[in-house]
Amino acid sequence: MFLLAAPGTVAGVVPYLLTRWRWRPPLLGLAAGRYVGGALIAAGLASVVHSFARFALEGRGTPAPIAPTETLVVSGQYRYVRNPMYVAVVAMILGQALLFGSAALVWYALGAWAAFHAFVMGYEEPTLARRYGESYERYRASVPRWLPRPPR
Repeated sequence: MFLLAAPGTVAGVVPYLLTRWRWRPPLLGLAAGRYVGGALIAAGLASVVHSFARFALEGRGTPAPIAPTETLVVSGQYRYVRNPMYVAVVAMILGQALLFGSAALVWYALGAWAAFHAFVMGYEEPTLARRYGESYERYRASVPRWLPRPPR
């Protein structure tokens, strides 16, 4: 349910309400941007599904604060970036902006990222530090928050 409620609303319902998913002229007149947009949407969706599976199967919990994981999830895409779900949701929004030619969605994506950043800094990271202690501190020191580090 959380998968549909949170990412589904932020990356699906709100973009639909802003654009009605109507095609407009491509952003900056670059028609190839539509292909990039489609790729961002597909990659973002795959990333969100992968993250949810990791939380359920490896962490034995969910991304929802009311049902957190029992163990810290640090494998899969979490080896390269600490917040792949937020990155994926912003990618899906930007993908829709490119696909549908919507500057409003570009601004919405920036606002969503700012809200995610505030949530991560104000709630999520302090909560994870309290819950997982030194293991989270080591993880935080070795994996970047937003920009994925290249695989080693």
